[in-house]
Amino acid sequence: MASMKPHILVVDDTPDNLFLMQSLLEDKYDVRTAASGPEALELVRTNAPDLILLDIMMPGMDGHEVLRRLRLNAKTAAIPVIFLTSLNSVEEEQTGFDLGAADYIAKPISPPIVLARVHAHLERSGNARRLQALSDKLSRYLAPQVVQSLFDGSRDAEIRTQRKKLTVFFSDIKDFTASTAKWQPEEIRFLLNSYFSEMSRIAYDHGGTIDKFIGDAMMVFFGDPETRGVKEDALACVRMALAMQRRMAELQVLWRELGSDKSFEVRMGINTGYCDVGNFGSDLRMDYTIIGAEVNLAARLQQAADPGGILMSRETQSLVRDEILSVEQQPLIAKGFPEPVKAYLVEADAMASSRKVFQWERLGMRVLVDLDRLPEAERAAAARELRQMADQLH
Repeated sequence: MASMKPHILVVDDTPDNLFLMQSLLEDKYDVRTAASGPEALELVRTNAPDLILLDIMMPGMDGHEVLRRLRLNAKTAAIPVIFLTSLNSVEEEQTGFDLGAADYIAKPISPPIVLARVHAHLERSGNARRLQALSDKLSRYLAPQVVQSLFDGSRDAEIRTQRKKLTVFFSDIKDFTASTAKWQPEEIRFLLNSYFSEMSRIAYDHGGTIDKFIGDAMMVFFGDPETRGVKEDALACVRMALAMQRRMAELQVLWRELGSDKSFEVRMGINTGYCDVGNFGSDLRMDYTIIGAEVNLAARLQQAADPGGILMSRETQSLVRDEILSVEQQPLIAKGFPEPVKAYLVEADAMASSRKVFQWERLGMRVLVDLDRLPEAERAAAARELRQMADQLH
């Protein structure tokens, strides 16, 4: 069974110092030792410790260089490092702190100081990991942007709203209830979860704030808590919708390849306008969301869209028309709106670029290429294999 003790790496080129530190720490911690910088980096690569006690003055690669390399690697950048050194000048300490050292312990060492500082830094880094884990869990229930703003202090957990011009997106699956009435629950769960996972990733990549899932529907908005400007927010939203429809077509191919004969089509609506955005609810339970007539209009556009289509309002179209092709539709009679609503269909050609899944199928031949799953480093080899197959056909 693996040790549950915190894991400490001690790095020093003097055997007596390594023996002393291991003897001092091994009752409470899982201690490993390294006699050089390269050996330490290799040990960290294979099994990252919770804390490193690092000598500065070592031949070949000194402690400063070891710390530089640790901080350049995303997997090791957060490991706390305490320097063990007989160098005690202010300049020397400043150099270490600038590199990212957590602390200094002067030689000759004092065992009580070593134990106290090791304990303090392990507890601090443990708290940081727990906070990060909590943040990761919360971001599964709240928009990641909202979680980040709560943790960095830019947003408070209090009932407060503001008026902002946002771009609002709605999507749903056409005739989902009727289409899935005879499906097995496992099939519904698999397709719906994989669909939402892919759409959520696309929304996040484009900077959208995922408001909620309502059955088979999805609501996303742009412009809060972060904004790039009203026009750029609108462009990001339409580009997100295009990416979602492209991915939806690719998912249908992949689902068939996995042996499923079930599928569905998605319709989408987009509108830009002033909304109330913020925390709504009570002192005990709040919901970060948006409300207003402009939100309702996005939902009405989505309901009026054809399967596989994207309808946007006149306001959104005026913001994106220089970069997004669209065709004006017959004005919509929308529930809750006294006047007919102008609507624009995003051109299908705008969705044809940037394909990620290619499939060729005929009697005796079936080829499927999914660029999202094919690593960049392997694409050249895959291209050679396709050319070899083509040569064999001749």
